[in-house]
Amino acid sequence: QVQLVESGGGLVQPGGSLRLSCAASGFTLSDYAIGWFRQAPGKEREGVSCLNSSGSSTIYAGSVKGRFTISRDNAKNTVYLQMNNLKPEDTALYYCAAINPRLRIVTCDRVVDNYYDMDYWGKGALVTVST
Repeated sequence: QVQLVESGGGLVQPGGSLRLSCAASGFTLSDYAIGWFRQAPGKEREGVSCLNSSGSSTIYAGSVKGRFTISRDNAKNTVYLQMNNLKPEDTALYYCAAINPRLRIVTCDRVVDNYYDMDYWGKGALVTVST
């Protein structure tokens, strides 16, 4: 069964850090480009970051550049989003999603722009940044 499961969300104070995990089952993450997205209450879904299938390219939204880092552990079939210096405006439900670059041309900048219909989605992990 194909599945993406996010974990690592929680409540953190401004300036704090969290690391989100996105564990895949039923397929190999390194065959896919992976995107992290978030959706705050009352707002549209926003692309946050992307890692291409080869691991050679990463893209970040301007709002998180320099604070968030995407990475992948092939042995664990897991992608991570390290989030540092968190701000209240980072509060959202965070999703990971995967898209197969063998089925169409995929570029990470378009993943972050919400251009594609991603192949698989997780159910999300809630991140709350508050005092």
